[in-house]
Amino acid sequence: MDSLIAAAARALVAGDALGALKRVALRDDPPALALRGTAMAQLGEYSRARELLRRAARGFGAREEVAHARCVVAEAEVALAMRDLLGSPRTLATAAATLEKRADRANALHARLILVRRLLLLGRLDEAASVLSTLDTQGVPPSLQAIAEMAAAEVALRSLRTAVAQAALMRALDAAKRAGVPALLAEVAEVRAALDRPAARRVHADHEHPLRLDEVEALFASGALVVDACRHGLRTGATWRPLARRPVLFALARALAEAWPGDVSRDTLIARAFHTRRPDETHRARLRVEIGRLRAVAAPLAHIEATARGFALTPGGEHAVVVLVPPIEGDQASLLALLADGTAWSTSALALALGASQRSVQRALVELEAAGRVRSIGRTRTQRWLAPPLAGFTTILLLPATQPLG
Repeated sequence: MDSLIAAAARALVAGDALGALKRVALRDDPPALALRGTAMAQLGEYSRARELLRRAARGFGAREEVAHARCVVAEAEVALAMRDLLGSPRTLATAAATLEKRADRANALHARLILVRRLLLLGRLDEAASVLSTLDTQGVPPSLQAIAEMAAAEVALRSLRTAVAQAALMRALDAAKRAGVPALLAEVAEVRAALDRPAARRVHADHEHPLRLDEVEALFASGALVVDACRHGLRTGATWRPLARRPVLFALARALAEAWPGDVSRDTLIARAFHTRRPDETHRARLRVEIGRLRAVAAPLAHIEATARGFALTPGGEHAVVVLVPPIEGDQASLLALLADGTAWSTSALALALGASQRSVQRALVELEAAGRVRSIGRTRTQRWLAPPLAGFTTILLLPATQPLG
């Protein structure tokens, strides 16, 4: 390694991207291209960084497999920053295995942490936790230790294990201080602050009370019947009944829960579930069918009894009924929660993370743009979407998850 390459590498480690570029800006050999790509990524020029890293990887080729693998890892991190989630993770896994075999533990760990962060963006919490459990962070740079602990904290937070998350954040803070990287310290501080912000609202009889994540966790552990409008389902303790794909049943369950211990008239239920103000006999017949379906789904968490004017919800045992709603509601709440990270997302990445079609996501984005809640940059394939931060609360309960919380 020549002196200019070494000096540029030291500048990048210290976070001095411009200093690194000054040393290698006019060079096109593979090591210089790799350093230029990394520097451009630090400056937020992701498209240019990706191009440079790909050129560097081709320049190294198969003969310099360690350098090639490092370029693959760097490009994968740039792709993650660009929210390009469509690529296959197998290439990154192969690079990690190569680095591990050649005793480059730090970069191998870095590669696997990128895989974990990708899984978290997609809401695949169990897979992320499984990968994290196999990682050994002993003896690696403190910056990587901080990133690993941050990932562990996010898994715990999104699984509503706040005590575990707090312990991981304390370890992340210690590692970030030892690393001396301001961006890492700021990221840890932001996640710790999320623990003190409202994450949901407890609603009953037109009254609402904000809840932090630890209070939501305690509510779930209390045995109460929770009609969860964050994840769209019914929960009692560890028992979960998902209704995200059955919006009519969830609308009925929520209306009954909001009126508990009273009942709800048939006309009110029809208006909530079928969005009509002029019910007729066909609506009443359909209501009977849907109530029957809800009874089957809710058993044994709750019973639904017919009353003189409508229906009433009765939870199993002597527990209360609670309606839990997110800090923001609407069909696009989860979409806004993803965009709240301040990063530019493509439509395809948003669709992949939400498990929805690109067409439906595009329609939602157009509606949000017309309302002034998001904005787009670029055109066609380069189009990305941004939204202003959602201040005053945390959106953790709205982020995608393939498994229910708890």
